[in-house]
Amino acid sequence: MSPKTPSHGVSRDEWAAQIASLDTPRPSPRPRKEPVTAGRILDAALRIVEAEGYDALTMRRVATVLEVSPGALYAHVRDKAALDSLMIGELCSRVTLPEPDPAQWHEQALDVCRQLRDQYLRYPGIARAALESAPLSLDTMRIYEGLLAVLTAGGASVRTAAWAIDAAFLYIGAYSNVAVRRRATKDAADQVLDRAEVIERFKMLPADRFPITAGHAEELTSGEGHDRFDFTLGQLFAGLTSRIEGTDAR
Repeated sequence: MSPKTPSHGVSRDEWAAQIASLDTPRPSPRPRKEPVTAGRILDAALRIVEAEGYDALTMRRVATVLEVSPGALYAHVRDKAALDSLMIGELCSRVTLPEPDPAQWHEQALDVCRQLRDQYLRYPGIARAALESAPLSLDTMRIYEGLLAVLTAGGASVRTAAWAIDAAFLYIGAYSNVAVRRRATKDAADQVLDRAEVIERFKMLPADRFPITAGHAEELTSGEGHDRFDFTLGQLFAGLTSRIEGTDAR
């Protein structure tokens, strides 16, 4: 073969260049994107809500975080309502359910409710999704079944327990939403009055028209942290006692 004859179409100069480039590091291949899955969509959605609040969550926003087109999501999650259901189901799956104990049923029921409240508060505004959707996922039904077991172990009828659980879920959602809104308002504009200011304003009211409010300002504004949450649900579950003791025969 003549020195000038190209070998397989490669000239001597090209051949020399290839040899010279043997020691040149080749660029790393671009990493392949992880495939889109329902799990990755759920994780991205929860990260958005935790950082920015539920109002920031859209399917397009999730697609942006995952660096895919919005259409890529719909093969795994039907729509925003389905995504909401997945998120609530995930939060419910994190709640630890107790082994029902007839001697501890009241505190056990409160503990389950507190756990769910804390999950809602971690993801600002997500309780709205719980209030607006039917609890039909297996994870939400797991909590429903667990609370039924706790309350019926304490002596409540199935119907009484079911009604109490419905009321508890509504209260947990409403409480969480209000707590998040108050926190956001205070952080944004510092317009939420602190307790001392509320007490002073109550005391300024004319006693002849507002005798109880003006005269009991401290009691009316009392409570720290989640004291009122515990009180309200404590009263709800304590109210089952009379029915357990004989007025609920069904």
